[in-house]
Amino acid sequence: MKTLAIIIQKDAYDLILTPLAFAYLGTTVYDEVNILCVNWAVKLLSKEGVKIKLDHQDASLDLIKENVKKAGLPTDLYEIVKALKATGKVHLYGCSLAAAVFGVEEKDLIPEADGIQGATWFLTEKAEKASVFMQY
Repeated sequence: MKTLAIIIQKDAYDLILTPLAFAYLGTTVYDEVNILCVNWAVKLLSKEGVKIKLDHQDASLDLIKENVKKAGLPTDLYEIVKALKATGKVHLYGCSLAAAVFGVEEKDLIPEADGIQGATWFLTEKAEKASVFMQY
């Protein structure tokens, strides 16, 4: 089985589009795509954190969303996450240490999240066995 493993560390809209796009593209090539959200990105898997925010002060959310829409992609992060899960190939995990540090509990997770796991588990069970590993 060919798999793709991705670790994402940032949660800002303008910084998360690329790894989510690669995850979506990965569903056309790989049998399974596993994503571990570490640091601030663990908030992406929470009901509150999946709301859009920008990381760069000079970035224009409206312009970015307009260009994302022109590219034929959903502009809402939660819609992107739902589209990923709808493929049936994507698994989204929150890092247990990041969840503890950034205050994300299992009860806070969006339904599309596959739970909170330790980084060692992800590295040994998903990343080490993956055909391709990416980190953002």
